[in-house]
Amino acid sequence: MQRKAKEKTKEESKKKEKISQEAFEKKVMELADKGLTSEKIGEALRKEGIHSKEFNKKISKILGSKYVNPDKENIQKKLERVQKHSETNRKDKRAMRDKVRISAMLRRLRKYLGK
Repeated sequence: MQRKAKEKTKEESKKKEKISQEAFEKKVMELADKGLTSEKIGEALRKEGIHSKEFNKKISKILGSKYVNPDKENIQKKLERVQKHSETNRKDKRAMRDKVRISAMLRRLRKYLGK
């Protein structure tokens, strides 16, 4: 019984006070300047005991124009790799087909996201 009581007091002492909305937004922008994506920012904040749901504002909305959809970013990188491969290996039919397929995927995603 005593162990549980000690563990509870340790857990309670670990809980931090809730920070203000401005401090939360400032923290998000600092992490974004370090080059983290919105998902990684959320993970970093949760490790510190800060949950974005408490602040009624999404991380992607705080980032605004700095926010890039990770799906879109990954597809763009894949397209760049395939294009580079296609340039060096002109007779690779599979690479040519993949280049068309991936560019279509990127076009559909841009249309869906409205960007």
